[in-house]
Amino acid sequence: MEEDCIFCKIVDKKIPAEIVYENNNTIAFLDISPASKGHTLVISKKHSKIISDMADKDLNDLILTVKNLSSILLKFNKGVNLVQSNGKEAGQEVFHVHFHLIPRSENDNLDVGRWNSHKYKDEKERKAVANKIRSFF
Repeated sequence: MEEDCIFCKIVDKKIPAEIVYENNNTIAFLDISPASKGHTLVISKKHSKIISDMADKDLNDLILTVKNLSSILLKFNKGVNLVQSNGKEAGQEVFHVHFHLIPRSENDNLDVGRWNSHKYKDEKERKAVANKIRSFF
């Protein structure tokens, strides 16, 4: 629990939210600035700033809630984007791990999950990046 975290305050019911689902470990509520109708945030009740800080069990509980809510949103939407950002540079604004579930419909004109592609300089650079990642396993 972080005293100044807005999502922790929602978990503790200190500030209101339109909660759509809650269990012992997770809570889901409508985003107050939705990209589309039904845009839902899913969080763990335990505070972690970024996903790599989370205990495996908490992450498992969280992703199962994300899966279940995605299935529900897909019952009345053509698609759903899942967005999860870690760090300010990645666009994270609230430093409590959360998933955005953004309902999608045909011709909704949202540009979620699209980015400009970049190429590796050459195969040597691509292999160097891959080796750097592999070195941590």
